[in-house]
Amino acid sequence: MVDLDSEVPPLPPRYRFRDLLLGDQGWQSDDRVQVEFYMNENTFKERLKLFFIKNQRSSLRIRLFNFSLKLLSCFLYIVRVLLDDPTQGLGCKELNRSCSNQNYTPGTIDWSPIIWVNRSLPLWGLQVSVAVISLFETLLLSYLSYKGNIWEQILRIPFLLEIINAVPFIITIFWPVLRNLFIPVFLNCWLAKHALENMINDLHRAIQRTQSAMFNQVLILISTLLCLIFTCICGIQHLERAGNRLTLFDSLYFCIVTFSTVGFGDVTPKIWPSKLLVVIMICVALVVLPIQFEQLAYLWMERQKSGGNYSRYRAQTEKHVVLCVSSLKIDLLMDFLNEFYAHPRLQDYYVVILCPTEMDAQVRRVLQIPMWSQRVIYLQGSALKDQDLLRAKMDNAEACFILSSRCEVDRTAADHQTILRAWAVKDFAPNCPLYVQILKPENKFHIKFADHVVCEEEFKYAMLALNCICPATSTLITLLVHTSRGHTAPWEAFRQLTGTKQTLNRESQQSPEQWQKMYGRCSGNEVYHINLEESTFFAEYEGKSFTYASFHAHKKFGVCLIGVRKEDNKNILLNPGPRYIMSSTDICFYINITKEENSAFKKQEKHRKNHESKLSYHGASRLPVHSIIASMGTVAIDLQDSGCRGASLALPAQGGKEGRRPSIAPVLELADSSSLHTCDLLSDQSEDEATPPDGEVSAGLEYAKGYPPYSPYIGSSPTFCHLLHEKVPFCCLRLDKGCQHNYHEDAKAYGFKNKLIIVAAETAGNGLYNFIVPLRAYYRPKKELNPIVLLLDNPPDMHFLDAICWFPMVYYMVGSIDNLDDLLRCGVTFAANMVVVDKESTMSAEEDYMADAKTIVNVQTLFRLFSSLSIITELTHPANMRFMQFRAKDCYSLALSKLEKKEREKGSNLAFMFRLPFAAGRVFSISMLDTLLYQSFVKDYMISITRLLLGLDTTPGSGFLCSMKITEEDLWIRTYARLYQKLCSSTGDIPIGVYRTESQKLTTSESREMASQSQISISVEEWEDTKDTKEQLGCRGNHRNSTCSEQSEHPLLRRKSMQWARRLSRRAPRHSAKTAEKINQQRMNLYRRSERQELAELVKNRMKHLGLSPAGYDEMNDHQNTLSYILINPSPDTRLELNDIVYLIRPDPLTYVPNAGPSRKDSFCNTVGQDTREETQL
Repeated sequence: MVDLDSEVPPLPPRYRFRDLLLGDQGWQSDDRVQVEFYMNENTFKERLKLFFIKNQRSSLRIRLFNFSLKLLSCFLYIVRVLLDDPTQGLGCKELNRSCSNQNYTPGTIDWSPIIWVNRSLPLWGLQVSVAVISLFETLLLSYLSYKGNIWEQILRIPFLLEIINAVPFIITIFWPVLRNLFIPVFLNCWLAKHALENMINDLHRAIQRTQSAMFNQVLILISTLLCLIFTCICGIQHLERAGNRLTLFDSLYFCIVTFSTVGFGDVTPKIWPSKLLVVIMICVALVVLPIQFEQLAYLWMERQKSGGNYSRYRAQTEKHVVLCVSSLKIDLLMDFLNEFYAHPRLQDYYVVILCPTEMDAQVRRVLQIPMWSQRVIYLQGSALKDQDLLRAKMDNAEACFILSSRCEVDRTAADHQTILRAWAVKDFAPNCPLYVQILKPENKFHIKFADHVVCEEEFKYAMLALNCICPATSTLITLLVHTSRGHTAPWEAFRQLTGTKQTLNRESQQSPEQWQKMYGRCSGNEVYHINLEESTFFAEYEGKSFTYASFHAHKKFGVCLIGVRKEDNKNILLNPGPRYIMSSTDICFYINITKEENSAFKKQEKHRKNHESKLSYHGASRLPVHSIIASMGTVAIDLQDSGCRGASLALPAQGGKEGRRPSIAPVLELADSSSLHTCDLLSDQSEDEATPPDGEVSAGLEYAKGYPPYSPYIGSSPTFCHLLHEKVPFCCLRLDKGCQHNYHEDAKAYGFKNKLIIVAAETAGNGLYNFIVPLRAYYRPKKELNPIVLLLDNPPDMHFLDAICWFPMVYYMVGSIDNLDDLLRCGVTFAANMVVVDKESTMSAEEDYMADAKTIVNVQTLFRLFSSLSIITELTHPANMRFMQFRAKDCYSLALSKLEKKEREKGSNLAFMFRLPFAAGRVFSISMLDTLLYQSFVKDYMISITRLLLGLDTTPGSGFLCSMKITEEDLWIRTYARLYQKLCSSTGDIPIGVYRTESQKLTTSESREMASQSQISISVEEWEDTKDTKEQLGCRGNHRNSTCSEQSEHPLLRRKSMQWARRLSRRAPRHSAKTAEKINQQRMNLYRRSERQELAELVKNRMKHLGLSPAGYDEMNDHQNTLSYILINPSPDTRLELNDIVYLIRPDPLTYVPNAGPSRKDSFCNTVGQDTREETQL
């Protein structure tokens, strides 16, 4: 064992315990050496260099002093010139010369006035003092800046000028005879210019504030020009002392006339030295000034690219916002400017664009328009640089909008750039409000500090999901969040809109179509807010229920009250229900054409006087007289029949008198507990527990209601959903692959009762989770849950499968929308909706608007193969909507194309709104929701309301968006106002709009042409059928089905149709033009029919090859003659039509449950839940 004591080094001999506590300074000093750093800066030369050169502030003072000396010397020269008289010749007397008595010949020059001047003694003393100080300073600075080459210091032009101007004055001190010797002191102007340049550089270093290079170059140019003119003036004036004896003003006049190339000739140099000086100065100007102008032009071009600076004075006196983007496209810029400046309050704001890329040609042309050039400033720079943020005056900005580049292939990288920009702006200007757009939902939690955040994929998938439940939800939200053109009155704007359509439809009826008129007017509705006690619309409903206020405000003023917010609460409640009592401090949110502050109120005295004794509702009604009387009914009978009759608002049973008109119960001011017991939507809405259907018993499917146990990303809002008791194994989620749990390999084998919802996407991103959640929300009836099939190009990862395995009837399949076999396997033939999501890999293209090319062609193929399929498509560029369901020779589509062009020329924010696919909600572009972020600057509640409508957020007590369908049994209600009353009095629902589908109307000429075409088609078919009976019988004899011979019949049918057309043309030679047109139409119909048969044959053959039954394939169903559109908040007297779909905001069922806990069977309605559906039938 090693002795440890022997390894411890001994202590020093004088080391004691006291030294251990207090320290032994002597022992420490023996081992340490004191080191002094930067000893080279302690020398006398380095201290002088630090004061005169290195230190910014002291160097700035030295430069300023030097500049002042040079200006003083020039000023003293001018004073000497003004006091001098060239006729005295003081210098000649001192040299014993008589200048005045000498006679000169015309060719000789008297040099004495040029060499000698009249300089008074005080003036000489001042000039000598200035010269001594200047020379001493110059020598000192040359010594301090000496770096080993003395000739480099001596041969510098500033040093030589200093020697020329200062040394002669010092010589005159020792030789008084030379005191009147001429010295070119005016050359100190060039030294003053040099000192000014150095002073500006030191100024920038001292105050840490850099001026633009443009400012420096302009200053240099101006100083160079002034030095040239001043040198020429002084030189000409002095040399002409021996000639014309010009004054300083005459010299100034001569120089200006000469340099401006005017050359009047009234003042000219007389002697040759003056002429030589003019030539030299012109040559110098021709060399120096173009160089300066070239540098100035180059900096001007660079400034135009970078944008310069935003003036601090303007930032302090005017309001501005900053738009930060990675790349600026013309569509993005115009959408932002049109939406931002659509609000009257923002007309005086400036928009500063901060973009790292150079401005392209299109953006440059737009920003040169006077309307934008005075309000939009483009700065090329990065938000990550404090210098660029300072140029944009970010600390004084009212708001900062940070937008992501959605055209990037790597959207995650684009989000990372957006996050860094947001962090940089927040670090530089903590008090500046941030409006951030993010692409991926998993990156949203990084920017929670922002005031307003819009996640693109969250909104996109939630909107596409609601499109499957409530048709055209995307169009509804887009119209609500876009600002209408507020420069004219709504009716004037509507008249202008209809005027455009009248021009379009001049060939037919000289008036706009009715659907365009209604759709165009209702599209101007927006969401506004107002305090209840300050409102004319809602002030009288203080202390009354929310549904009562909503119904009567709509009946009286035509506004739709959709939500409230308490004064002490930041959460917005959409339709809090009949139990919510309105308070004076509530903020009311309503839908209307314009806000209340811009409205004028005129009472309808006639209706009020004639029916004052009959009406039980306050305020004037906008309904016709027969609708008002019919809506009253008998209150006693209505109250007896006010119990909840389920989801159906069918015609009430008629009792008493025969032919009694059905009545609707009035909306109560305060909620009645007895009537409210009948309106619980939380109970089992999909099945009658007492007598469940046999199919459900056999299936044994039981779902639980709860929050999803696993979320794919941080920050997702928890939503109460239908869930499975146990998660499904990952192998069972694959639709087209059997496993040990089931052997199904296609959608048909599963035997689903409801039609499918198919989503075609490239990858299973986290945003796709927001597509599933709204379709599995707890308020969705179990019977109406549609199976969801995800058709993915790439297999999903386990992270995503963990999130979806708890939802019922959710499957995925690896395949492509390009492959017909994949479409047939996933069940496209019996799908309710096909959602085509734009692929990320195709979002960027070399040519603008070509990013959607693949998606558009694939959707067009789907449309041709499965014409009855409801296809919902997402596009990158809204302008490509015109290619959806494209028909090259469709007259109606061409007419709508002309209308869109005229709307775009008028500067409409939604020029494509009259396109049939957009109006019907069949196409959607996420870029349309950029407006939501822009509008939040004025309406900070719009993002919250949109998230509540889409189901992205669930606030306790807030309602949700759903829909109901008008059937034949519901037409007794007749008008939208009576429907409003019926819903408010029974279920508490608030209708906000109508989705209407009607047949496409044709003009008289078109209808006749179509009729004649149909007659021709029928005659041709009959003629062909009688001609080819033997061929059909032969085909049957060979035991082949009828479709097997269609391909062989097509050439024969086309040939015979052409023969028949020729025969018809011979019979009617007088009407050859009409006949030829009819023949062409007939040919097109025949080609079209044969093409459909070929497509149908192709699909059926593929289905047989895959072992699928072709029974569900409908080959001839086509919706080409129908159009659909949305009426947001229509007028109360709008007539309801069959198959109308009404958008509802239904109150939260949890609000009416006393103990809203895990138990869902303690609800207070037993009758509504038996047959309640999402699309409630009236």
